Amino acid sequence: MEQVRELVAKKDAQVAVKITFWDAGSPGYRWLDVVNNRLLANQTIPNAHRIYTYLTMAVYDATVAAWESKYFYNRPRPGEMDATLLTVLPTPRSPSYPSEHAAAAGAAATVLAYFFPDEALSFKAMAEEAAQSRVLAGVQFPSDSSAGLELGRRVAERVIARAKVDGSDAVWTGTVPTGPCKWVGDKPANVTMPNWKPILLDAADEFRPPAPPDCKSAAVTADADAVKQFDRKFPSNYKAFYWQSPAGLYTSWYDYASRWMFEDKTDSNAPRAARTYAMLAAAYYDAFIASNDGKYAYWYLRPNMLDPSITPLFAVPAHPSYPSNHSTLSTARSEVLAYLFPDHAEFIRTVGKEAGDSRIWAGIHYEMDNRAGAALGKAVAGKFIERAKEDGAD
Repeated sequence: MEQVRELVAKKDAQVAVKITFWDAGSPGYRWLDVVNNRLLANQTIPNAHRIYTYLTMAVYDATVAAWESKYFYNRPRPGEMDATLLTVLPTPRSPSYPSEHAAAAGAAATVLAYFFPDEALSFKAMAEEAAQSRVLAGVQFPSDSSAGLELGRRVAERVIARAKVDGSDAVWTGTVPTGPCKWVGDKPANVTMPNWKPILLDAADEFRPPAPPDCKSAAVTADADAVKQFDRKFPSNYKAFYWQSPAGLYTSWYDYASRWMFEDKTDSNAPRAARTYAMLAAAYYDAFIASNDGKYAYWYLRPNMLDPSITPLFAVPAHPSYPSNHSTLSTARSEVLAYLFPDHAEFIRTVGKEAGDSRIWAGIHYEMDNRAGAALGKAVAGKFIERAKEDGAD
């Protein structure tokens, strides 16, 4: 208590900035920004979705574990033990020990150090600053912060152990199949992903779409003609490029979640906020695995491979066409967000459909790819939603 009093009394402008920075949003909010900002700065991050998943899972489990300890020990906050203490921030409505911000910071920094080992010391320093900010604000004790950091690091090690055996380091030794209706290329992207270990799905092929029709069928010819005849204009081109960008692929979905949590004050409920980010990231992870399982089960050719007169708006991704990754992933994420924020369900489902439709506007997918992807994404999201209904949060 004496340490807290002394630290609060010494607060200056620099300290105030740190307190304000780390107090924004839930304890995991600033750590998501570490990845978001790198992607928006056009830094190449291979398998960025994998980093989001393990980062948010670690923060979620660390937060849940912190809450178990909080109510086991039930230590009052400094301001509750000394009513004369002039805290910098309002006293949170939860026990003090261990610190939730420290637990999230310890977990996040350890996971990020695993993925970016050259920056391990920088992440460690960030975690210590985040933890200390709550002591400087007078809302937690030094021992709360040290215990929280240690808890977060221990949880992260468990999460990292899972990451090490998820199959993402496999090297493909297969060959590209040839024949009618087959995709053409020599370096198929994400080709090992069907063998990655999902987070919640029983297997990558649990919801595999049915086989696509013969590429010479009337239905596929009509789909290809629709792609060819689409009247491209600035609004559709702009949307197609947006959904191909880091914002469309990754960051905007977390931004929607953060904004809506700010609006309904969920960000002040650390476990619920951590659950939101983790559910969104993990559903994307499993949907991506499932989508690529479908792609490499069928190896279906792209529209411009069927009809060379189709000129895509930008470079065609180096993997088969069916089903559409964008439709699968945007549907999975929009369904998760619709469940978590039902007042925004209609809006976010419209956003998800636009992301899928943009691939036709860009000339790189058939409508049947979108239909199959949307059905797959909804099925994957449904499994996460069913789990969420039984996870104790309600």
